[in-house]
Amino acid sequence: MNMDFIDALSEIEREKGIAKEVLIDAIEAALISSYKRNFNTAQNVRVDINRHTGLIKVYARKTVVDDVLDVRMEISLEAAREISPNYQLTDIVEIEVTPRDFGRIAAQTAKQVVTQRIREAERGLIYNAFVDKEEDIVTGIVQRQDLRNVYIDLGKIEAALPLTELMPTDKFKQGDRVKAYITKVENTTKGPQIILSRTHPGLLKRLFELEVPEIFDGVVEIRSVAREAGFRSKIAVHSRNTEVDPVGSCVGPKGIRVQTIVNELKGEKIDIVRWMETVDEYVANALSPSKVIEVNVFENEKMARVIVPDYQLSLAIGIKGQNARLAAKLTGWKIDIKSETQAEQEYGRQKTYSEEMHQDSISID
Repeated sequence: MNMDFIDALSEIEREKGIAKEVLIDAIEAALISSYKRNFNTAQNVRVDINRHTGLIKVYARKTVVDDVLDVRMEISLEAAREISPNYQLTDIVEIEVTPRDFGRIAAQTAKQVVTQRIREAERGLIYNAFVDKEEDIVTGIVQRQDLRNVYIDLGKIEAALPLTELMPTDKFKQGDRVKAYITKVENTTKGPQIILSRTHPGLLKRLFELEVPEIFDGVVEIRSVAREAGFRSKIAVHSRNTEVDPVGSCVGPKGIRVQTIVNELKGEKIDIVRWMETVDEYVANALSPSKVIEVNVFENEKMARVIVPDYQLSLAIGIKGQNARLAAKLTGWKIDIKSETQAEQEYGRQKTYSEEMHQDSISID
């Protein structure tokens, strides 16, 4: 070890942000283990690295006692006072025991310690960079795929996109660019582990936040999202400014904003509805694109009974119940849908289309 070694540690401190003192302390601790292993000793030793010259010395630490039982760990008071007359019983005496060829061992050990600490520091920096991006969108490049995951290169790290988190319409090949939602960032013994998703409702929410300036600025709020990834989604929006149309803002001029999101989600249909404070109006909007005649709210059961025109029943329910299911997820209410004929038969309600409600919503295919 010499001044070049100390200068190298100073350079690492500047470039990697690892304090030189931390590195030296780690090297000293590692050298103690190396000394004991290479020289087959159980002595209590201390390694000292001169912070200015890089000179390394090894000291055996012995306790001053009256009767020496273990010469490796103890020294008599008489022998200690030959070194210095100031020593008293129970004091610790340090005797230099630096081996002649210890420099070679020290160099190898220092290299291993510094390399390990740099790797740990870089892992820490990567973890800190991505832990703040949890529940956010990242863009990466597809690297490879195995039986469980698609691996996405995010630049400094490779993230895992489980096959279970892919949309049914997702077909990727090596080199494709892909947007995904970070669901989890963990700091494991093997380094940071980042888990991605393409099915999470948060992906849809973040895409709207990126594409719609009014949402980014906080003028328009996303109140709720319901999603069946790859097929259909519903998003409820509300405007804090009465002069700003939340649905129109999300659709964008000639539908360009929402179409960008639809393209990213491989054609997933998106219903954008206006969030309403009153449950009946909100539920009616949530069933878009179906028209609704009447909504009866049962607070205790948190259930809404919806009556739709006969010809709209299949549209309100949707294919395999998808539209009704998404509306229930979006609003948080159970929804029971009846046609006018069913309502008349079950509740004695008279048919009328004059009560048909206006729905402030839009459906994007």
